[in-house]
Amino acid sequence: MLKKIFIKTFGCQMNEYDSNRIFDTVKKIGFEKTDKYEDANCYILNTCHIRDKAKEKVYHEIGRVKKIFKFKKKPLVIVAGCVAQAENQEMLKREPYIDIVIGPQSYHKINDTIQKYIENKKKREETDFDTISKFNYLSKIRNKDSKVSSFLTIQEGCDKFCHFCVVPYTRGPEYSRPFDQIMNEAKEIVEAGAKEIILLGQNVNAYSYKEFKLSNLLLELENFKELKRIRYTTSHPKDMTDDLIEVYNKSIKLMPLVHLPVQSGSNKILRLMNRKHTIEEYLMIYEKLKKINSNIEFSSDFIIGYPEENDDDFEYTMALIEKIKFTNSYSFIFSPRPGTVAADLTLVDKKKSKERLQIIQKKLFENQINKNKSLEGKILNVLVENKMKDGNKLFGRTEYMTSVIFEGNTDCIGKVVQIKITSSSQNSLFGLLKEDYKQKVA
Repeated sequence: MLKKIFIKTFGCQMNEYDSNRIFDTVKKIGFEKTDKYEDANCYILNTCHIRDKAKEKVYHEIGRVKKIFKFKKKPLVIVAGCVAQAENQEMLKREPYIDIVIGPQSYHKINDTIQKYIENKKKREETDFDTISKFNYLSKIRNKDSKVSSFLTIQEGCDKFCHFCVVPYTRGPEYSRPFDQIMNEAKEIVEAGAKEIILLGQNVNAYSYKEFKLSNLLLELENFKELKRIRYTTSHPKDMTDDLIEVYNKSIKLMPLVHLPVQSGSNKILRLMNRKHTIEEYLMIYEKLKKINSNIEFSSDFIIGYPEENDDDFEYTMALIEKIKFTNSYSFIFSPRPGTVAADLTLVDKKKSKERLQIIQKKLFENQINKNKSLEGKILNVLVENKMKDGNKLFGRTEYMTSVIFEGNTDCIGKVVQIKITSSSQNSLFGLLKEDYKQKVA
């Protein structure tokens, strides 16, 4: 009987990358990927601990799996990722349906862990911080991600210890992969068909291996002829150094969208968060990048209702959004994470936080709508990623990561094509392929 594995991935892009590498790994012990969860012999939940009620979502999902397999042979159930790291043995005690718990720094042990469980049916937990061994192991397994836009993790963990964040406890201290290891994997991804690489890290711009920094990586990737676009996420303002900023002056392939989470527009709140940067320093980065290229745009993350946030602090955040006009940004009400400094702080009134979030999101959405509207009638370069499920429409992204939907032949997939934008919505642009638009508009 074929061994089939299904992975459900929650959370960040790094988890998506991890899930792909897990697939590459378990092939070595005979597992094949299935997109039909009901056919799986092994069911993995790759979890995220960043948002509220992350742990309860896992148990809810396990309950759903129980129902699916109520009248079928139970699959091997594995909880992976950051919730697994944070909860470890507690999960095995609370939910007997779970067989294995494995943290994000132990994926190199997954094959041995699965095989030992199959042999003795004894529940297992692997949550050691062993990042070096993990990446050394994974570097020997070819990355077969064949997507047009592919992720590549270059850095993991965090030493910043923002008071709201659980990452240092679930991903461990900052670790930068060896330069050559990253370049070899990039080569594999490009050979598999990637036209865009997105470099990943909890603090991706903190990358530092011997004499190499993120700026060196970006300029080296520039030399891959078949690679059309380069991006990186997520950055910390503290690590937005001049050598990295200068890459925007040298690189042709580095995209002009900078995702740089600010979290709040108030210096008081930034201090309480232990963010280690001020709004003045953030604006200095903004001005330097704009001076290099006025077309560079910023996206960000905002935490609303952080403990002690008052009306003035909120207005400072609104003023920052008004000044920079962030695009493609995310905003959330503060939710305490167990084990963090902010976990036991007095919360801002929930109703007040919701009102502030609605105001922030309305402004962010308004910025996005206006930006998209301003692009109508213009011709944009779009990297085509795939065919949509409905009919002949194709999906791609602009240099600023905005979704573009248009009709076209599948020959366009993997190419940068020119699209005339005919209409827009809050989240997407719609248009016509350059060679077709004159005829169709007429």
